[in-house]
Parts: sequence; C-alpha cells; structure tokens
Amino acid sequence: MLNLIHHPATETPSHPPLVIAHGLFGSGRNWGVIARRLADTRDVYAVDMRNHGESPRSASHSYPDLAADLAQVIRHIGPPVDLLGHSMGGKAAMQLALTQPDLIRRLIVADIAPVAYTHDQTRHVDAMRALDLSTLATRADADQALAARIDDPALRAFFLQSLDFKAPGGPRWRLNLDALDAQMPHIVGWPGTVGRFDHPTLFLTGANSHYVKPEHRDTIRALFPTARFARLPDAGHWLHAEKPREFEETVRVFLTTPTRA
Repeated sequence: MLNLIHHPATETPSHPPLVIAHGLFGSGRNWGVIARRLADTRDVYAVDMRNHGESPRSASHSYPDLAADLAQVIRHIGPPVDLLGHSMGGKAAMQLALTQPDLIRRLIVADIAPVAYTHDQTRHVDAMRALDLSTLATRADADQALAARIDDPALRAFFLQSLDFKAPGGPRWRLNLDALDAQMPHIVGWPGTVGRFDHPTLFLTGANSHYVKPEHRDTIRALFPTARFARLPDAGHWLHAEKPREFEETVRVFLTTPTRA
C-alpha cells in the first residue's frame, strides 16, 4: 500500500476523511502545512504516490494503476472519503472517481484537466539524474549543481525536497526517476476513460496557469456534470504552494458547504 502521512483531527471529527494525492515529483510531505490546517474537524491523509517518497516502486505508472493505489488506501481508511488531487494526482483522482465513484464523497481537482498534454517533463528527470550524488555534502551543494540545468530557484527547491541526505550510504532521490522517465507519455497523457461522476466536484486552478483552458470545460462537464470552477488570483500551476491560505480556504468552503437539495 502507498505510504500514508496521517494528520489526525484535532477535534472530534465532524466530516469524512480527506485524502490528498500530490503531483509529479512531489510527496505527501509537501502538503504538510495545508494538511495540518485542514485536520481540525477531519482526519487528513497525504499519500506518497507510487514511485515517489516512501511508497513502493513499480515499472508501471499508468493512471488506472495510480487510481487502484488510491482505492486501496481509501478502503483501508474506510469509504467514502473526500479526495483532493493536484496535477498528476488530480488525474489519478479523476480516474478513480470515474471508475469507482462510490469511494468518493466530494472531489477536488487542482490545476489539471482530463486531457492529454503535449508538454514533457523528461528534461527535469534528466537534470536530477545528472547530479553526481556522491559529491554532495549539503542541500546548498545540490542546489548549486542543479542550477546548471534548472534556472528557476523555486523549482530547484521543490525537486530537492525529494533528495534524502540522511539515507544510508549517502544521498538518494526519493523518486524512481527511471520509471518516471519511461512512463512519461502515460503521465502527461490521459487514458480516455469514460464514465460519469455525479458527486460534487471542484476544479480549482491558478489564474496564471494554462493547464485548464476554456476549451476543456465541455470535456470536464461531460465526465463531471456537477463540476464547479474556481481560480486563485496571482497563482500558477503550483497554486497550493504559491497561495496556501487562499487554497486552503477554498478547499475548506467547498468540502463543508451543504449540497443543494
């Protein structure tokens, strides 16, 4: 089963558990602040997706497989749960919602659509694999080395959260870079899943992001007929990191507002 980071409710739970599925190159640890804040009236579980963090490694990284991983977690916790997925995690969450809708009460999809994209993240895999980990003594060393291939300091800092300096034998990536590289067409793609998820669904995007475009809305509504759309101003694809308090509040309102009769 996937590695879980459990944030127990600080009060007597009054809402279903929330499961958070991170995006590509991320981990459950990246969601710690938001998860803890949302864990006031509910249990929150941030997972490490397969080939990430401390979860099992696999040669396959298809969305049916990622959805099956989430289904196993939800059955372990006890369905139905609320499910939040960002980017790759959002596609896995949508795949699960369309194929096993009874496991999910409410769904939040953060800055991704059920479509195939033409961009590719292989260059970032190449940049991480190019680091000679045996020469790195500190995170600053790793940042300096990674800067030769990645200009954006915020992006470097995000990737370096997955570099474990305390691993036996020296630094190691908490990412299965070989599998992610080989499976990149599946990750940026979409399996064309048919289905219908009638439960409340929120597509939450960054106003500066181009991942969810107006032309995607017909596709979204065909699969998620109750879908609502919200945008966070001055935020891009990493909206939860750029605007954490606004992201948290939008999620909280959606998950706790009673549905209309």
